[in-house]
Amino acid sequence: MEINLRKILSGVSKSIYEFKMIENGDKVAVGLSGGKDSLILLAALANFKKFKGQNFELLAITIDQTGGKADYSKLKQFCNELNVPLHIEKSDIFEIIFDVRKEANPCSLCAKLRRGILCSSAKKLGCNKLALAHHKDDLVETFFLSLFYEGRINTFSPVTYLSNSDITCIRPLIFVDEKDIILTSKNLPIFKNPCPIDRKTKREEIKNFLKNLYKNKNMEKQIKNAILNNLNKILNN
Repeated sequence: MEINLRKILSGVSKSIYEFKMIENGDKVAVGLSGGKDSLILLAALANFKKFKGQNFELLAITIDQTGGKADYSKLKQFCNELNVPLHIEKSDIFEIIFDVRKEANPCSLCAKLRRGILCSSAKKLGCNKLALAHHKDDLVETFFLSLFYEGRINTFSPVTYLSNSDITCIRPLIFVDEKDIILTSKNLPIFKNPCPIDRKTKREEIKNFLKNLYKNKNMEKQIKNAILNNLNKILNN
């Protein structure tokens, strides 16, 4: 499958070198949901490994939240074409959130549970790094989610060491715009999000808020640059 990753690789390379995300000898697991962002991240890291001369291992971890009902054959084929091993980890996240706990606002708990499963699986597979597919727009949306719903100035970090699992989370797409991912991912085998509240979340509200804000000329560029340029100050606030 031909993917033009030139623009994506530029942003990924910048983040890896600037934040020292990947070093020789690392074993990196990519959290592969099957959505456009994680597919592009896996392809970009596979190409980075191939062409940039760094010696690290790469594998993918997919969490099966469907109780074994999902067909992952296209995802497996995609990983095979990239020569990346795929590990599928079964979970009962949906049952816990929607049937047992009946969470009214399940996104935060779901993210924590998925992160925990990815970290424990990565550790079990001998990895020391976990690559997550959060991009530049996710960074901005998380900033506004924190501002509007938590009353604080905060967003995620490009690199985070998790002492409880002894895994370092990295976000190599942090300099990549979502619009470039959308353009690049048109022919990818995108796996439909099985979550019953997909596109009905607070994050979706923030997406729509920003979409209206960006109608003002240059506003998108200014906001993204402001948050990226002041990332350390925001995280240490």
